[in-house]
Amino acid sequence: MTTAYLAADGFENQLREELARAGVAIRAEHGRLLLSDAPAHDAAWAANIWRECVELPVASIGSAAKSLRDIQRNWAMYAPLHHRRAALIQERLPHVSAKPVVFPAVAPTAPLGSWTLLASDRMLAAASCSSPFANGEVELIEDKVGPPSRAYLKLWEALVRLRRWPQPGERCLDLGACPGGWTWVLAKLGAHVIAIDKAPLDPKVAAMQGVEWRGESAFGLDPSSVGPVDWLFSDVICYPARLLRLVERWRASGQVRNFVCTIKFQGETDHETARAFAALPGAAVLHLHHNKHELTFLLTESLPG
Repeated sequence: MTTAYLAADGFENQLREELARAGVAIRAEHGRLLLSDAPAHDAAWAANIWRECVELPVASIGSAAKSLRDIQRNWAMYAPLHHRRAALIQERLPHVSAKPVVFPAVAPTAPLGSWTLLASDRMLAAASCSSPFANGEVELIEDKVGPPSRAYLKLWEALVRLRRWPQPGERCLDLGACPGGWTWVLAKLGAHVIAIDKAPLDPKVAAMQGVEWRGESAFGLDPSSVGPVDWLFSDVICYPARLLRLVERWRASGQVRNFVCTIKFQGETDHETARAFAALPGAAVLHLHHNKHELTFLLTESLPG
């Protein structure tokens, strides 16, 4: 059995470290693709995980395409080597729409396999992958006018992957909100947003319907002063262990139904705290395509799996 982990672009070292800490041995590397003989293991720094890979001979471009079509319809190519030959094979496969996502929208549900040429006469393919997007890359139609920063893109992506988002009238708490990129997303959805930050919001965001700004510290905020909220969002800059304590405090309050938080790393990657987030019941931790040196923590009522 072969499992392949496609590292998020630029974060190969983080994925190697994460898998080593989990006891997953890597036998080979193919560009950003790390190959293991062990069963698939959850890996936050993997943009995509290829499960139960098979190696197939490539006698010709046509035979390679037929081998993939015989397994299933939809395939995404990863080609760090032999790119021209791989592209010719991909051209003979059914077209998979790769249109940029217009938010709000749900992630695709159709199975999407992944394949690569290990050599000119040998390919690796997996019909089952962890991401419904080609190579885990989510392209979004950007709004270059409304939001005050580009931070909104990672929230859009997180909600697309969750396949749900705040509904009109739901109460949302946005911790560390300034300048207001995430508050802007939530207010556009029609939610009531309590934005917490000692610094004021961008005036255009502060003026949006449903936005309430409180000039307080995210970490000093008493849950009882807010009351029940449908969603807690945090893109606050802090050490991961401090964010974990904050999340645990709000979970213990019983007043939050859903969490979406950015785990930001300063200097070395804190793999231990990332694992502690992932160990919370019902949680998922992943590296979004729009993340930098950070992960996204998701814990919702309807989180798949």
